Amino acid sequence: MISIKNILFIALLVLTNTAMGQVILQTGIWRGALQTSSGNELPFNFTVTDTISGQLITIINGDERFKVTDIKSQGDSVFIKMPLFDSEFKLKLTVDSLSGNWIKHGAYTDAVLPFTAKANRSYRFFKDPAKTIFDVTGRWSVAFGENDEKEQVIGEFKQNGNKLTGTFLSTTGDYRFLEGAVNGNKLYLSCFDGGHAYIFTATISDDNTLTEGLQFAGYSSITKWKGIRNKSAKLPDAYSLTVLKPGYKKIDFTFKDINGQLVSLHDGRFKNKVVIVQILGSWCPNCMDETNYFTGGYYKKYHPLGVEIIGLAYERTTDYAKSQKTLMQLKNHFDVPYPLLITGYTPGNGDPQKSLPMLANFKGFPTTIIIDKNGNVRKIHTGFSGPGTGDYYKEFSEEFEKLTDNLLAEKAKIK
Repeated sequence: MISIKNILFIALLVLTNTAMGQVILQTGIWRGALQTSSGNELPFNFTVTDTISGQLITIINGDERFKVTDIKSQGDSVFIKMPLFDSEFKLKLTVDSLSGNWIKHGAYTDAVLPFTAKANRSYRFFKDPAKTIFDVTGRWSVAFGENDEKEQVIGEFKQNGNKLTGTFLSTTGDYRFLEGAVNGNKLYLSCFDGGHAYIFTATISDDNTLTEGLQFAGYSSITKWKGIRNKSAKLPDAYSLTVLKPGYKKIDFTFKDINGQLVSLHDGRFKNKVVIVQILGSWCPNCMDETNYFTGGYYKKYHPLGVEIIGLAYERTTDYAKSQKTLMQLKNHFDVPYPLLITGYTPGNGDPQKSLPMLANFKGFPTTIIIDKNGNVRKIHTGFSGPGTGDYYKEFSEEFEKLTDNLLAEKAKIK
């Protein structure tokens, strides 16, 4: 509960900023929308609240609440920097409306999407949606793409009247928290997390069939998809996809951390320890979910028992200083207590396997390598099912911690 003193402080803050010519965003619920090149709106909701330290924006995607505090103004201009993924908004405020651009900075070029927002709009897709015809709650076998480019994923949806939430799960992770609506026989889902912007639409042909599906990603990407209800749908075992090449039992590397210090698996701090090697990138949303899992209860529970974690970062640029900047943002946001190493390699062109040549069939980010007390690789896990996947996340957490317990119970050989 906010005290009277804090309420007066906030009121004073608002009056001071107004007197200084700084614009103040209207508090309450907003509806924002990014514009794709195809003319489609990518909508999401956010709230604006006043706090002692300034205004706070909270982006809403299903059960996720993504907080943004870096909000500055000059005249009628508003500048919002996202806490992750190196992106920002540059906007103009007119009473209860915002307009401008969302800018996602890349290694060499920026992606720019037009953006508008309106206060006092709590709906996401439709203010008054049409009566639903079908209920899509449940598990679906989904195919993204066509012909040789087809990817098999799993759709998990929960429908409550017109409201729809859910996600898609693939071998390399999930699409995180999606939220939307069912309007008549049409399905709509969207997500914006500061780094990735998605819209999914489809026709609900009957109780068991989704057709005419389209995925809009970023400014111009469009992918077709379709789905069939299948409560038994499964993905391949995440521990079976990436393996060591024949003849290898260990991995080896030496890279600089974000402070410029060389870190190697041969360092004394890792001797006779269970070591988790997290292959990640600051651009990767599933890597953020995994980092949140590691820096939460997992590290606090297992580090005192003899577990070490190392993050190997594959950024979009080979420039050390640029990579250092984006990784420092990640480190500060999650308060990462373990070393983050800048490999100097990028995510594409087979770079992860070039940097770790003992790996075979590297699939994507994140990939997690579990090493026992004797330095042998015992498991390699591809992808990460985050909290947006519900039971999948719970099952992963339980399985991963059971594996950790078993490896800690083993004795290390005397070296």
